[in-house]
Amino acid sequence: MNAFDDRLLTRNGLAARQLAVLLLDHEPDTRLPRVRDYAQELGCGNGTVQAALRLLEEAGAIGTTARGHLGTFLVHSDRSVLWRPSGLGTLLAAMPLPYSRRYEGLATGLRGAFEEAGTPFAITFMRGAGARTAALLEGKVDLVVLSRFAADELIAEHPVELVADLGPATYVGAHGMLLRHGVDVNTQGLRVAVDHASEDLRMLVERVFAGRDDIQWLEASYMQLRDLFARAEVDAAVWNLDEVQDRLGLGVDVLPLGDEVTRELALRNSSAAVIGRTDGTKALAAVRDSLDLSLITSLQGEVLKGTRVPSY
Repeated sequence: MNAFDDRLLTRNGLAARQLAVLLLDHEPDTRLPRVRDYAQELGCGNGTVQAALRLLEEAGAIGTTARGHLGTFLVHSDRSVLWRPSGLGTLLAAMPLPYSRRYEGLATGLRGAFEEAGTPFAITFMRGAGARTAALLEGKVDLVVLSRFAADELIAEHPVELVADLGPATYVGAHGMLLRHGVDVNTQGLRVAVDHASEDLRMLVERVFAGRDDIQWLEASYMQLRDLFARAEVDAAVWNLDEVQDRLGLGVDVLPLGDEVTRELALRNSSAAVIGRTDGTKALAAVRDSLDLSLITSLQGEVLKGTRVPSY
């Protein structure tokens, strides 16, 4: 450890670590609470708070200035330096497997935005919204990336909240109906592929075929579709077109989805939503207001256009 790390082990250092968490919420050129207020909140003496503030200033984490009767103001703060003694650790986000350029761009954008916010950040990839949701509710991850469609369902049923909606075409480009060439969609006993690991696609395909009790549902993942269509074992599916592009082979028609309701659902399905637990974590609370959502979509767009190499 260096001298700064050594000093964090002292009484003043403990107060500095606690202050670092509180100071992550302060913007430059804002007035800081009084020393005695910090002392009361942290359960220590005024002198300990003053020493802790000096320690953070010497480390380059913050800069302050006294403005007479107006109090002490935060002149600047380096979030990456503040984060180090805070003990908040690394924020972990779960998102879909990066099998499409759109998901690679989304992962690149998320990493770039969190780094810009001075926050240690890592991504774990999980197939299926259900698996990602379970990881969030069990506290294994701090954030999950879902479609806005699936996120709305999740928010209605569990103690989670929307952190960010990144807008249309950030999660998928479009959805469409895949129909085996020569098959009429109104055929009785139509065999439709559905992937129950993908909650949003399950809801969407059930809405598309709502009111039909003749459908034969076949469990399948997108990786199986090419072979299933080639062997004439499945007739139709509703799928993310990013996943199936150049992977279906001949003999499969791609049709637009149906009525206005279905198209509205598909639009929500195309928007990426970032979700966190309602009780949250101190780390998430410390970073969410400083997260630049426009940077996420900008970096994703560059990856999609091929002007940026994915980095995540």
